[in-house]
Amino acid sequence: MAGLLEQATNYVSEKVASIPKPEATVTDVDLKGVNLSSVTYNAKVNVSNPYSTPIPIGEIRYVLKSSGSEIASSTIPDPGSLKGSGDTMLDVEIKVPHSVLISLAKDIAVDWDIDYELLVYLVVDIPLIGDISIPVSSKGEIKLPSLSDYFGK
Repeated sequence: MAGLLEQATNYVSEKVASIPKPEATVTDVDLKGVNLSSVTYNAKVNVSNPYSTPIPIGEIRYVLKSSGSEIASSTIPDPGSLKGSGDTMLDVEIKVPHSVLISLAKDIAVDWDIDYELLVYLVVDIPLIGDISIPVSSKGEIKLPSLSDYFGK
């Protein structure tokens, strides 16, 4: 009897593993805005939904790292849903306090940008399967704002 239960469990695990899941990529990270307390960046995340029905997104979690240190992290609750049978572009707003930017002075002084690693986790609710987390990562450089960004051009 234990062997039959193990076979059934393996069968179900294989079937669930072979079910197509949404896939995501970070397409761009760019400066969105500057204020007295922080710099805001916008990450564009393209998510491809293989199902014909929309899929609700429970939350988006992100972690922004530079030089091995976490410089920003947050959770965006209930950001909407993914379009059925297509791509959905999500905007992930990332706020970095000025105090954190000061701690990265060595990296910034060289070329006036931040070498970053962005980790984004989309938590979606797929019917019959439940919540799954779609991890997405991206590495690159983010330009820092100049004085003209603060005072207009």
